[in-house]
Amino acid sequence: MSAVPPPVPMPEEPVDHPELLQLGPALGADEPCLRADAARNRARLLEAAGRLVAERGAEAVTMEAVAAEACVGKGTVFRRFGDRTGLLTALLDHSEKKFQAAFLTGPPPLGPGAPPVERLRAFGCAMLARSADDLELQLAAEPAAGRRFVTPARRVLRHHIEVLLRQAVPEADCDLLSHALMGQLDPALIHHLTRQCGIPLARLEAAWIDLVDRVAGAGTTCP
Repeated sequence: MSAVPPPVPMPEEPVDHPELLQLGPALGADEPCLRADAARNRARLLEAAGRLVAERGAEAVTMEAVAAEACVGKGTVFRRFGDRTGLLTALLDHSEKKFQAAFLTGPPPLGPGAPPVERLRAFGCAMLARSADDLELQLAAEPAAGRRFVTPARRVLRHHIEVLLRQAVPEADCDLLSHALMGQLDPALIHHLTRQCGIPLARLEAAWIDLVDRVAGAGTTCP
């Protein structure tokens, strides 16, 4: 998985067809598109991994288990996805692209057309809901500490927050503030608060809205 994301249109840029990130392993320069049989094999492996998640949870998804479920050699899984993180990230790819499309070009307040503070509120609530649905998979796909903050998907999400902060509170250190706000949406924290502390998702959503309002409240451009 590349550490540098491809150019992504920002919310304030009018675009008809934004390029959404491909989270799974990038294709090589000599393989501009998957052959039909390779595409079928990839889909077959992802279906097998999806069945394992549904039946036994994300922890059951290993390269060996997926190979056995799909009735292929383990080397086939490694060649297609690189490692377990690459495999789990590929499983999340569809929902990530769908979420990107929603905040880049979807209807307001999550998409363009609403004031920046309203978009920030909607963005966090949407991320919380998405994490609640895919929490086990997101935790299992969490990259190692050295890659955690440079993965393409996380960089796009954080940058989106930064763009909205610059519109709402241009005088603030929006770069660092965006990291702080992303911390509230961390899957590990959501797991701790909802699963270990028993805090309902509605309370996390209310806390996110309160945090955004307090951060943006100092700006003269806030509604």
